[in-house]
Amino acid sequence: MPLLGADQVPKGIGVGVIGLGMGRNMLGINQDPRSRLQVRAIADTSEDALAAAERSHPHERLATTTDYRELLDRDDIDVVGIYTPDHLHFRHLSDALGAGKHVICTKPMVVSLDQAKATVDVVRGSGLKFLVGQTWRFAPRWMAAKKLLDDGDLGRPLFAEGLYAHDMRAVFDRTSWRYEAPQDFMYGGACHPFDALRWLFGDVDEVFCYASASGMDARYPAGKHDNFLINLKFRNGLIARVMAVYGLVEPPLPMNSLAVYGSRGSFVHDRVVFDKVLRQPEWRLTFRPETGHSGEVLRYMRHFEECLLDDREPEVGVVEGAKCIAVCSAAWDSVASGMPAKVFNDF
Repeated sequence: MPLLGADQVPKGIGVGVIGLGMGRNMLGINQDPRSRLQVRAIADTSEDALAAAERSHPHERLATTTDYRELLDRDDIDVVGIYTPDHLHFRHLSDALGAGKHVICTKPMVVSLDQAKATVDVVRGSGLKFLVGQTWRFAPRWMAAKKLLDDGDLGRPLFAEGLYAHDMRAVFDRTSWRYEAPQDFMYGGACHPFDALRWLFGDVDEVFCYASASGMDARYPAGKHDNFLINLKFRNGLIARVMAVYGLVEPPLPMNSLAVYGSRGSFVHDRVVFDKVLRQPEWRLTFRPETGHSGEVLRYMRHFEECLLDDREPEVGVVEGAKCIAVCSAAWDSVASGMPAKVFNDF
């Protein structure tokens, strides 16, 4: 499918959304006068969700369907956003690429190393653009951490941490597929800090993981792991740890957090200390009010639009997505063996 030049899209680049959970955040791009992206069609298995989206956007004349294949058949759709349950991503992204559509796929890209390898092959063979919606990379706080690191303000990285702690019981109430499928929280949860740390420090060479089953919610299969403690060793020699826990009482902590400890300073969530400042005062970074996931989704949509118009690869392309899935896969290998496991990076 040819790339879209600015002179080819006077009325916008047509977008279709499959899955109106987090996918509803894509609809906000229609209110951005700077963007050429325009959501034109939405698909969801729930007629109630479709009706709610129509009521929320009464002036946009959205085409709706409960069959995503009807959306893929539309000639006015150039880009498809996939926000369906994790285990359906591979089927849906494959169908969308096969229909000649560029794809934005929410995290996790897929749910196995074999699917990750196959996705890389499909995307490369299609010649189409593909972005994984890893929201942490588009959150101002973590963008600030990367800027400080890349500019040398933190010095040489010495150690890092990632935290994602989320009591899932209320989420189960809203999305029953997570316990019916059930969701694999290594892929569906730990992928967030894994990807963020890879973004900061590059390829992971080896992981060691402990896992446990909390039994906090009787709806989630008994014995299925939902809490993880993972040590990472990067190819550059850096070591890090990730706490990814989902079976717990919501802790009095930020739901997600990053920490980077360097030879010139340390960044922990929203606080920074620079060694060069006398007595090392702690500075807190404050940002203008954020819009959470909706703002992050709109940022990566604008980034994807630029990639379409300028013919360049998205920052979180298919190989980045696959390498994150490979870390998840290696962590499961470590749980099974009780030993460190090597990460596949040869995509």
